[in-house]
Amino acid sequence: MRPPTRDWSVLAAPDYVDVFSHRTEVVASAERWARVMFGDTPGVLGTLLFRGLLGLRVTHRRSPDTVAGWQVAARADEALRLEAQSPFLTGELVVTTVDGSVTLMTSMRYERRLGAILWPAVAVVHRRAAPGLLRGAATTLAHEHA
Repeated sequence: MRPPTRDWSVLAAPDYVDVFSHRTEVVASAERWARVMFGDTPGVLGTLLFRGLLGLRVTHRRSPDTVAGWQVAARADEALRLEAQSPFLTGELVVTTVDGSVTLMTSMRYERRLGAILWPAVAVVHRRAAPGLLRGAATTLAHEHA
C-alpha cells in the first residue's frame, strides 16, 4: 500500500527519501503535529543546520505560512507539505495523520554536488532524531488533550 505521504509529495526525482510513522490515539491536524515537532521558528540549532550548513532559505519570523522557517506549500487537516531550497539542495517535509498514525516523510533533491556531500552526513542524525520527534510530539499533544 502506498503511504499517504507520497500522495502529497511533489518533489520530482528526489535523491533521498525516508518515512517514519508513529501509532497514536492523539487526534490533531497534520499542521499541529508539525508545529509541535519542529516549532514555529527554526530556533538556534535549526538556524545553524538549515541556513548555516545546508544553506536552505528559511525564515526566522513566526508566520501561519511557515513551520520552523520552512514554507507551507500545501495544507489540509490530514496533511501538510513544507518546502525549503538552497542553491544546492531542495527539501520537502510531508506530515500526514491517517488511521491512527502520524507520518513524517523527508525528501531531498541534490541540485549540485555539494548537496550530495552535505545531506548524507546530516541524514545520519536526521534518521536518529525523527522517531523521537514523533514520539515527543505525541506525548506533548496527549498532555494538551488530557
